[in-house]
Amino acid sequence: MEYNNDSLIQFGKAIQRLIDKKDLSRQESYETFRQILLNLQPELHQGAFLAALVAKGETAQEIAGAWQAIVEFDTIPANETFEAPLVENCGTGMDALKTFNVSTAAAVVAAAGGVRMARHGARALTSMYGTVDLLEAVGVDVDADVNKVCQSIRKAGIGIFNGTSPKVHPRSLARILGQIRFGSTLNISASLAGPCRPTHALRGVYSSSLLPKMSEVMREIGYERGLIVHGLDATGEKGIDELSNMGESVICEFDSDGKETTYSINPEDVGLRRSSYEDVATLGNLRRESVRFMKVISGTGHDSCIDLTCLNAGAIFYLTGKARSIREGIERGKELVFSGRAFEKLRQWAMVQCDDEERGLRRFAAITAEAGLSV
Repeated sequence: MEYNNDSLIQFGKAIQRLIDKKDLSRQESYETFRQILLNLQPELHQGAFLAALVAKGETAQEIAGAWQAIVEFDTIPANETFEAPLVENCGTGMDALKTFNVSTAAAVVAAAGGVRMARHGARALTSMYGTVDLLEAVGVDVDADVNKVCQSIRKAGIGIFNGTSPKVHPRSLARILGQIRFGSTLNISASLAGPCRPTHALRGVYSSSLLPKMSEVMREIGYERGLIVHGLDATGEKGIDELSNMGESVICEFDSDGKETTYSINPEDVGLRRSSYEDVATLGNLRRESVRFMKVISGTGHDSCIDLTCLNAGAIFYLTGKARSIREGIERGKELVFSGRAFEKLRQWAMVQCDDEERGLRRFAAITAEAGLSV
């Protein structure tokens, strides 16, 4: 492919500005990401830009510009709207500690409690497996098109848009993300660019330094209310992009009135015992992780993982007004888990978001049996 030399020069100047630690405006970021998504620049330029932006440190305006480009040029929009609150709870990834898939478990529990969840996840990029890999293993059709996912949100109250599927992002995200194995601005901006426009979010970030920046981005692109969180282990030195039951969690909360507060909670503050990292760490194997996921959702094993799930689900209940506090939300989450309603919600999801109901249920039943449960 031949490239326009003037365009190469201008794009190169943008890269050099980032190398020189100078920020881009939202419009400049939008324009450079437009060229990346339309593949108008050599891949060397594209990779250099992404790396230079990360090395400088993204501003809220740069992230918002990237998000706008992805929405406009590489996202199939939903053909229907949903009544607020419509919630997403994906994290940025790139966190220091790798745990079981907390956000997916919390989303199922929240949906079982009547919260409408529009998730936007991906296959593994910087870890062994991601949200999409796990859900595929338990029977959800993760390659569903946008209309099918919207149907699942409407009927089951939960759906997952695959951020690396051409049925959701047809032009470039899969191409770019398939070629890199480092965290980039796309971990933030692309995760916000789902076909639906959620109004509320529990969003985990890999560093507490991102809390105010993410709050600014989310308010900039239209979120009404949000909790941006970063959890720590017992030492306070390593973190996760979730609320933590191992140590302190820092929360940045904002609402549609422009009010923003930052505070921290400890597990004891919300009625939980502290867990060790070993009790919630990834098992390093997708099949074993899927079995543990089933036991957590059904309330039949892994108490520390159940606590961590309900902590994050409790935050969603608080965020959407279904609980007066995170502590009250945790209690609601545990009732949903131990009553079997969360497990039934997962089964319903596998039945509704599917290309073949029998195949989805066979996968669900196989993991269920391996976990020692009955459908």
